[in-house]
Amino acid sequence: MNADPPSWNSPSSSSGVEPASDAQNGVFARYLRALHYLAVAQIYLQDNVLMREPLRAEHVKKRLLGHWGTCPGINLVQAAMNQCIVERNLDAMLVTGPGHGAPAVLANAYLDGTLECFYSGMTRDSEGLARFVKAFSWPGGFPSHLYPGVPGVIHEGGELGYALATAFGAAFDHPGLLVTCIVGDGEAETGATAAAWHGTKFLHPGRDGTVLPVLHVNGYKISNPTIYGTMDNAELDALFTGFGWQPLFAGADDEGKEILAALDQALHRISLIRARAKEGYGDLKIRWPMIVLRSPKGWTGIKMADGRPVKGSFRAHQVPLSEIHENPEHLQLLEDWLRSYRPEELFDERGIPFVDLLGFCPRGGRRLGCNPHAFGGDRARPLNLPELDSFRIELTAENRGGKEESPLKAVAGYLAAVIARNPANFRIFCPDEIMSNKLGGIFDAPTEREYQWPVEDGNRTEHVAATGGRVLEVLSEHLCQGWLQGYLLTGRFGLFPCYESFLPIVTSMMDQFAKFLKMSMEIPWRKPVPSLNYLETSTLWRQEHNGFSHQSPAFINSLLNKKDEIMRVYLPPDANCLLSTLDHCLAGTGHVNLVIANKNPMPCWLTMAEAVAHCRAGASIWHWASTDDGVDPDVVLVAIGDVMTVEVLAAADILRRDVPDLRLRVVNVTDLLILKPGSEHPHGLDEELFSGLFTRNRPVIVNFHGYPSAVHQLLAERGAAHRFKVNGYDEEGTTTTPFDMLVRNGTSRYHVASQALRAAEKINPQVAVRTGERVLHYEYVLREFSRTIAATGEDPQEITGWKWPETATR
Repeated sequence: MNADPPSWNSPSSSSGVEPASDAQNGVFARYLRALHYLAVAQIYLQDNVLMREPLRAEHVKKRLLGHWGTCPGINLVQAAMNQCIVERNLDAMLVTGPGHGAPAVLANAYLDGTLECFYSGMTRDSEGLARFVKAFSWPGGFPSHLYPGVPGVIHEGGELGYALATAFGAAFDHPGLLVTCIVGDGEAETGATAAAWHGTKFLHPGRDGTVLPVLHVNGYKISNPTIYGTMDNAELDALFTGFGWQPLFAGADDEGKEILAALDQALHRISLIRARAKEGYGDLKIRWPMIVLRSPKGWTGIKMADGRPVKGSFRAHQVPLSEIHENPEHLQLLEDWLRSYRPEELFDERGIPFVDLLGFCPRGGRRLGCNPHAFGGDRARPLNLPELDSFRIELTAENRGGKEESPLKAVAGYLAAVIARNPANFRIFCPDEIMSNKLGGIFDAPTEREYQWPVEDGNRTEHVAATGGRVLEVLSEHLCQGWLQGYLLTGRFGLFPCYESFLPIVTSMMDQFAKFLKMSMEIPWRKPVPSLNYLETSTLWRQEHNGFSHQSPAFINSLLNKKDEIMRVYLPPDANCLLSTLDHCLAGTGHVNLVIANKNPMPCWLTMAEAVAHCRAGASIWHWASTDDGVDPDVVLVAIGDVMTVEVLAAADILRRDVPDLRLRVVNVTDLLILKPGSEHPHGLDEELFSGLFTRNRPVIVNFHGYPSAVHQLLAERGAAHRFKVNGYDEEGTTTTPFDMLVRNGTSRYHVASQALRAAEKINPQVAVRTGERVLHYEYVLREFSRTIAATGEDPQEITGWKWPETATR
């Protein structure tokens, strides 16, 4: 199945003819019946797709995959949306939480001509219909879940729970856009969905679009009742009224009367809210409408099989009849089911849908699968980024490390400028950590925190406003991630700052987004969307006060398992490098970028020009910290991470004073992925460049910010692991001092110095005669420091007061 570049015009080949019968039946019911038929046909059929002959077992796929139970309700919503779009000329998208209901979404995309615009073989005739039906859950065809190859999709639904958050992300900064979001009642049981209902409190009625949730209550999951299915309408009304919504209730009927009436009321209320917003609504609690749709599980499907109920039960959830090839009764039940939709009254003898069905469909970009907002790569425009030099930390080669600056505080001014220059396509999504992470300088821009509901009896707290802000803070990492994904996939840019230890909360959501990007790269009409940028801070090495629970670098390892074309991990060693790294990431598309930096004051090592060059290279020899510019070293010291950089430089200083015969090379790595071979990752170094940094045969001591396993994983293909000693977080933590954290995990300057001497003693005899005495001395120093820390609760002045020597000659 080859995907073609999109053609936005409806194919002329599907003209249709007048229906032969059933003229008294309304077009809505006929269109809905066609959707139901196409959904069932996709799950089961590989031939005889129009049922023009008796159904035989060979007409049925051997591998039966898919989820029927939710499809009828999704079809009902799509048909109702189509009618409203045509009647009101709506600019509307559809986000489908139950992504396993792909047959329903695909059915509508086929019937309204969307698929033919993107897949030339999916014509609306007998041949195209046969290709379309067979393609579902077929090798090389459409998967059983939604995925980027389905036009209009910005949320796959593979992991349940964050469709509603994604819908809000799509609506932000898109005034006039209606984002209808189908939320399954099983999906609604997730924590991510529970948080997402509060999205209206962040939705500006004038500057943003509208999110219209449709909670689809069909009562059952795979083998259990749903919580929402056991609640009556009064209870659901109380729940969602409490959340701040105006619930509307509808049932399922063939003519769509109830869902259309609910949609009509919802759209009327939305227009009233928007009109009121233009007049100035003040500090009102805006209650947007939502719809609760009840339909039987597997509505319109078979009622009984094998003496047990199917429709309206959990047995309708997936494939209700799974023994077609072994059980003649099942085959007959399937034939009766398919014929109950009377396909001969929906498609003419050429397999073309009758003209009334085609006339029911929206046209061009108004189709649910063709809404331009769903193609974020086409709509994305590069950010207007400020000049880096305006935000540089002034530094000279003579005072390296002599000045300390919080990297996050330094970057806040840059981000304020990004906001000022991009008032409608850049937002920051953060779980209530802007001020904690020293990013308060963001509010020097003309922005506030966005929040719509009244605060403190009508008074706004500092930097919180209902007038429209570019910063959204909420104590739900899931919500921040979902908002950002919807924002990016509709063509805008964003940043997600977060405590290091709590980013793993969204690991599986990041996985899903990375998979979406990976699949999108294989689809010609999916252009790269703005990159997903994480700013990971409050790192474990400076979370000594919060204790063990706040000490985890696990998110790094999660990214390393994603596709090499997509994932990036950056560990800038100082403020200027962080500025350069963020500038690069915000300009990029198609990646998941993890940027790790401390909020605490850290030494500044590189000028801005040096920082830019260092970040472009991804790693470099710091000649000024090395012996004889790093030429012909006995041992290589490598720092990856800002705190690790301090310890490696301090170790180099100690060794240069204590063992002047030791030849050192100091290397700093800011782009973690340069460690991979160039054949494995776009940023990976080839063997010549790798050896140029780390030598071909000398021992290498690596002080790494995270788990050592991450570096070992990257070096595995190099064949050089035997000479690399990797220090990192060893899952040792508690409430203690910063230096004690380093000691507990074997990453302190004295550990590095001892390792360097032990590694070099076999290479340099002049070093060997000093190694034993110096290593024992460093162990003694560490014991004394531990006693001091236990007695005073503070790190020794020798540690806190250390500076890189202003002049260092060898």
